[in-house]
Amino acid sequence: MPKITLPDGKQLVFEHPVTVKEVAEAIGPGLAKAALAGRVNGRLVDLSFVIERDAAVEIVTPRDEAGLEVIRHSTAHLLAQAVKELYPQAQVTIGPVIEDGFYYDFAFERPFTTEDLEKIEGKMKELAKAAFPVERRVVPRQEAIEFFRRQGEEYKARIIEEIPEGEEISLYTQGSFTDLCRGPHVPNTGKLKAFKLTKVAGAYWRGDARNEMLQRIYGTAWADEEQLQAYLRRLEEAEKRDHRRLGKQLDLFHIQEEAPGMVFWHAKGWRIYQTIEQYIRDKLRQHGYQEVKTPQIVDRSLWEKSGHWDKFGELIFTTRAENREYAIKPMNCPCHVQIYNQSLRSYRDLPLRLAEFGSCHRNEPSGTLHGLLRVRGFVQDDAHIFCTEAQVQDEVASFIELLFAVYRDFGFDDVRIKLSTRPPNRVGSDEIWDKAEQALEEALNRKGLAFDLQPGEGAFYGPKIEFALKDCLGRVWQLGTIQVDFSMPQRLGAVYIAEDGSRRTPVMLHRAILGSLERFIGILLEHYAGLLPLWLAPVQAVVLNITDHQRGYAKEVQDAMVAQGFRVEADLRNEKIGYKIREHSMQRVPYLLIVGDKEMAGRQVMVRSQQGENLGLMSIEAVLAWFAEQTTTKRAKALA
Repeated sequence: MPKITLPDGKQLVFEHPVTVKEVAEAIGPGLAKAALAGRVNGRLVDLSFVIERDAAVEIVTPRDEAGLEVIRHSTAHLLAQAVKELYPQAQVTIGPVIEDGFYYDFAFERPFTTEDLEKIEGKMKELAKAAFPVERRVVPRQEAIEFFRRQGEEYKARIIEEIPEGEEISLYTQGSFTDLCRGPHVPNTGKLKAFKLTKVAGAYWRGDARNEMLQRIYGTAWADEEQLQAYLRRLEEAEKRDHRRLGKQLDLFHIQEEAPGMVFWHAKGWRIYQTIEQYIRDKLRQHGYQEVKTPQIVDRSLWEKSGHWDKFGELIFTTRAENREYAIKPMNCPCHVQIYNQSLRSYRDLPLRLAEFGSCHRNEPSGTLHGLLRVRGFVQDDAHIFCTEAQVQDEVASFIELLFAVYRDFGFDDVRIKLSTRPPNRVGSDEIWDKAEQALEEALNRKGLAFDLQPGEGAFYGPKIEFALKDCLGRVWQLGTIQVDFSMPQRLGAVYIAEDGSRRTPVMLHRAILGSLERFIGILLEHYAGLLPLWLAPVQAVVLNITDHQRGYAKEVQDAMVAQGFRVEADLRNEKIGYKIREHSMQRVPYLLIVGDKEMAGRQVMVRSQQGENLGLMSIEAVLAWFAEQTTTKRAKALA
């Protein structure tokens, strides 16, 4: 007689084992109709799952975040079913849920076209309308392998062979299609009502460039048509804001085939870059960091000692000279330990905070490169804090305060936090990991910050807190991080003299606020649609003369503003004023300062905002004071 406890505390008692679906029916017909899956003692399961003993049960519907994940996972299977019915020779591989949607990778003899996607989506709608029951069964490993090999699904058979012994092998069937999956899934395909295929791209099997190339079909799925259309509108807006398009339009940067994944910064883009770098530099100085610079090329042996060579060897660019192999620096941390080790440190010297705008290179697969958001050459706002165990809490708390202040200045107020714990492949003892994970969790609790737990997602040398920003389109970008590392300082011989005279290994905190400057600038451009706040804009204002008669006065206004440190240009061309206004508005210049005979006579300018608003006449002194106030406060809000 299982006793079922519902989220509101109400209890239901059944005389026999009961399915999650039957629990939903007992609660009410409306809930039973909406039900997609359930949670039994916190575990997400199918509606067909049988509950044999007392349990806490929650019914999952499309309104729940978990319900949306089930819809997307099931829509990925619907995609695979449609592809198999249309193109029987295609092999299915993997099809996970991703943010806002899903994808499925296929091995097929030719590239899928736009026309193919339209046919596949049409078939998916047909299959969804048929409302095929989705049925789960558990099978022995060898039986599952043989089943997929008979179907010609070699990739599925290989996946099963890699599943550890003792793990349950479950198959889901809908109509004539069967797939390997842990689930859960919707009870029938009729629950899938709002989806859209978005694009096709190449992807290597298992993400390894040495393996065969597959075709990845992306899609999105939502609880209803209204949510789907809202998302598609956001996609359209995101396309307009694409930083690659803005980079070309605003003459900020470019990337070319001769240097894949490397950025050519143009003058205006480099001004944005330098403004951000100097802002971070000033913040770090205020918080007790010492800025350092380390070499670009370092002997392979250092990366072997640190553990990076074994973990990231394929991503490391190398070069040789005089029979020695060198790594082109993929990250900064081992080099900062070398600076720490040049002196015998005392506990009185700690914490020691070393910061670097470190230029790093990683051999990212060419298929993953994406404008500024995924590059091979980048600069991190990187720092490492060497401290005692007793200082970890205060250092983490201080970093969190700094990080939130920086994000606010850039116009980001919605920050998501995740705590990532020990991964399967790691260095260091469990005792060390226990200390590190506890230190980060306690720091978050002390600050009263809510966070999600990500088991197994920590770095190979230590757990980490990840900070993600939500932009004006609702997209979430993972940026900042702080990691507690008890292992690398020990591996690289870092010590300090403790108060009792003993030699001890310092704790090393790896931390970054923006991540890479390249990626952060790409995010900023899309968040603001190129309309950067005044303090960040590469050109803060342009002075426009109406006729040649005001040419000298316009130049005088420009010189006065440049002398005060503002990035101001003058457009003195013999063009109509309307033409010049349109041109500079398209260039996203925050303010246009227009001068005619009246303005020149009154030693004033007419101020026009980027949005076309006429802000009236101002004296040169008033404009200078106004710009100074805006660039000091820094706060700005993106236009959604």
